[in-house]
Amino acid sequence: MKKLFSIALIFFSCSYSQKNSEQKFLVIETEKKFAEMAHDKGISQAFYAFADDSAVIKRGPKIIKGKEAIKNFYDHQNQKGELTWSPTFADVSGDLAYTYGDFTYAEKDSTGKVNEIKGIFHTVWKKQKDGSWKFVWD
Repeated sequence: MKKLFSIALIFFSCSYSQKNSEQKFLVIETEKKFAEMAHDKGISQAFYAFADDSAVIKRGPKIIKGKEAIKNFYDHQNQKGELTWSPTFADVSGDLAYTYGDFTYAEKDSTGKVNEIKGIFHTVWKKQKDGSWKFVWD
């Protein structure tokens, strides 16, 4: 009986570990697609496409709640620069996950000089009913 329990525990652990690794991979790929869309189609469109309906973002002292409000926020920003980011870590627990990594926002001023803001981003993701991932916090 003890041996059977040990075998079952090992099997369950391996199966869980594999599923968790697969989900981490999917979350990282989603984050990369999010960044690609921001580069190719613009920040507003990317944040709208990858946001859960109840998503929240914090920008400076502002908290913006909801997918539509996030789109409205970015539609009214005068952003002429380029936002790039890449995840360096992801973890998954059930239907929630988080990623973090480095970001750079680069914008040319009126003289042509490029000014950069660099930092660390942190995103919380929620698994959707269709198996995809959407962000709930950024």
